[in-house]
Amino acid sequence: MDSYTHPYTFSQRAQQLTSSTIREILKVTERPEIISFAGGLPAPQGFPVDVINEAFGRVLAQNGRSALQYGPTEGYAPLRAWVAEDLKRVGADVSPDEILIVSGSQQALDMLGKLFIDPGSKVLVEAPSYLGALQSFSLFEPTYVAVPTDGGGLIPEGLTADSAAGARFIYALPNFQNPTGLTLSLERRHALAERCAALQIPIVEDDPYGELRYAGEALPGLLGIGRAAGATVVRLGTFSKVLAPGLRLGYIAAPRHIIAKLVQIKQATDLHTATLTQMAVYETIKGGFLTQHLPMVRDLYKQQCGYMLDAMAQHFPATASWTRPEGGMFIWVTLPEHIDGTKLLARAIERNVAFVPGEPFYAGAGAKANTLRLSFVTVPEDKIRAGIAILGQLIKES
Repeated sequence: MDSYTHPYTFSQRAQQLTSSTIREILKVTERPEIISFAGGLPAPQGFPVDVINEAFGRVLAQNGRSALQYGPTEGYAPLRAWVAEDLKRVGADVSPDEILIVSGSQQALDMLGKLFIDPGSKVLVEAPSYLGALQSFSLFEPTYVAVPTDGGGLIPEGLTADSAAGARFIYALPNFQNPTGLTLSLERRHALAERCAALQIPIVEDDPYGELRYAGEALPGLLGIGRAAGATVVRLGTFSKVLAPGLRLGYIAAPRHIIAKLVQIKQATDLHTATLTQMAVYETIKGGFLTQHLPMVRDLYKQQCGYMLDAMAQHFPATASWTRPEGGMFIWVTLPEHIDGTKLLARAIERNVAFVPGEPFYAGAGAKANTLRLSFVTVPEDKIRAGIAILGQLIKES
């Protein structure tokens, strides 16, 4: 809290709020001289501006009054049907009434916190996990329990009867995880679903990056695997990474009784997601546009990732190790234990390089300060190589 006194009282929940570490770092990166590996922003070159502009124009010209009117809380029916059909590609057989359209998957996280978490409720998370989810869930004062991870991501066997007892759900990102970039193997996906079914713990599957695979083989999602195993899975998806984040459009796929309760929560939150945006996105994608568009985005990300991995191999010391993602936007670096990522960041900013220290991605005890996250998709090749050279030198000096 600041020192300013005022005659009103914030709620206890509001008083416990803290700013996002990444958002605070991004304030620094607005300086033009900064080479920033901090933001998890998609590459603007991948935004189909002309196509989206034309879609908005057609919607307003043909259905303008409907597009500018209130709509159903569940979402625009043709878009819900499209999502349900599209999920068959990741092995999930769902119906449109099991889909809820939301204002970005970050809203979905907030709504799931409202649905499942009471103060003190146990929530299972990967270690490390997505900072935005931890920030959202923390509003509802859960007790976090970290599930062990290794070089293959979440370890299903680490989910024990004791650690899972009374847990409201487990939150997992199986594809190109934020922050590590790791992908959960098919074997572990089945093991996790079977274990959660046996322990009767819902799985929240967050998959913002699944369409951004540029190496390896595509794997079925936890939603389909979980349903086959008898587990309850709530899947979150977004159009932010495949079209543009400014659209603020995502979805939740879940059993009908969960969707029904989430609809009530959304009614109390914002009534419904913007009708015009939903209709324009559907107009954009209904004819198969993403199958034409996404290969270009994947090629771009693959190239950017290759630049960074090549530079790291050249400039980082042998005492550092890092992940080699098959998709997505992030590389996770582990440094010698005596190097603190937050202190390293302060020195890096003095040299006009920014990244995100790894410690904030851990919930509760066991945080590893000798880690950091690098994002490569918005930085030109020359700046990637220059920034990694500077960062490698700073690590060696440490």
